Amino acid sequence: MHEFYKRTLLGFLCLLSLSVVVGYACFKRSHVEVALLPAAQSAIPWNLRAASDLPQGGRSTVQIHDDRQRLRVDFHILKSVDYPFAAAELFFEDGKGKPVHADLSHYTSVSFLVKCSPLNTLTFSISTFDPRVSRRGELLSYRTPAAFFSCSGKPSRVELDLTRLEIPQWWFDMFKQDLSQQAYRLDQVPKITFGSTFQSPKNTDSSVDIGELVLNGRDYRYLVLLGVFLLVCWGGFAIWFFRQHTRALIADVKEKLRKDMPLVAYQQLSMEPHRDREKSAILEFIAVHYADAELDLERVVVQTGVNRNKVNEILKSELGFTFSSYLNKLRLTEAARLLAEKDKAAVAEIAYSVGYSNVSYFNKLFKEEYGCTPKAFRSVCDGQGAG
Repeated sequence: MHEFYKRTLLGFLCLLSLSVVVGYACFKRSHVEVALLPAAQSAIPWNLRAASDLPQGGRSTVQIHDDRQRLRVDFHILKSVDYPFAAAELFFEDGKGKPVHADLSHYTSVSFLVKCSPLNTLTFSISTFDPRVSRRGELLSYRTPAAFFSCSGKPSRVELDLTRLEIPQWWFDMFKQDLSQQAYRLDQVPKITFGSTFQSPKNTDSSVDIGELVLNGRDYRYLVLLGVFLLVCWGGFAIWFFRQHTRALIADVKEKLRKDMPLVAYQQLSMEPHRDREKSAILEFIAVHYADAELDLERVVVQTGVNRNKVNEILKSELGFTFSSYLNKLRLTEAARLLAEKDKAAVAEIAYSVGYSNVSYFNKLFKEEYGCTPKAFRSVCDGQGAG
């Protein structure tokens, strides 16, 4: 069994190491990250456009600086209409420069570095196609979940949860939708927008500088793959362990029984003539009385007339045991024989019959001797017989 446990430990450590490596790789691969800035490194091509209240009769202005490394926008908001605004819109495109609906469903958050002059409160929004309401190409009909963030002259990191944006009430009112239906999808997104709010400074020049714009998310396919890998590998290891453990246990029991064969014949041993009368007396007395729970070394000394040291010396030279170890060996060997032959006898009954009044102690000694409990030993023997 020692060799089996060594192989099991080695296999466990190897599988554990492999699981850690694969788990780390899958966890890393599951983390999806797409940088939209700088534009040249973006996996999703986009084109920047300015938007303001001019179509509604307003006079707010927007100036976008041609810098593909960062998003730099200057605007001047004039309160000439009820809802003045200015914005920079990132429209997604295909490789040929045509507008497309990007699939952002793998992403759960967006982060960016922003600074403003003067202090400002801005909005981040995403236009999302709603199959029930939206008309393709008419962006006003798209759901537009948004979030607000503040900025100052000192650069600050902003991270927004793309799954918990808020859809403005005017959209529900305009398209007569239930206000409680706040769910939206990110699989068809034509643009994202950075824009002013009603708290943005009016009648003053403002600037916004945005960099390190990154979409973050999870690709759960890698986590599912990891789960399947761990289930298959550790499930297979568990099956291998129980099968090999049973085989190793059977082999170990066979080997112990083979080694114990000389002791199984302790009755014959006691009947054989010994040139040394003391040896004959000791072996014969123990062979006859081993099943007596009260048997101890003192009783052997009294009944055989051989002193204590001589008893241990004889047993050590004859069989390689001290008195107590020899007595336990005899009892456990006989218990193993009875377990293998008397499948209907209770373990407690067998323990009492070989000289143990304490069944728990018997179970402990038996497991130490044979590497398994008496019940498991009987099962192994039954399995051998069936095989």
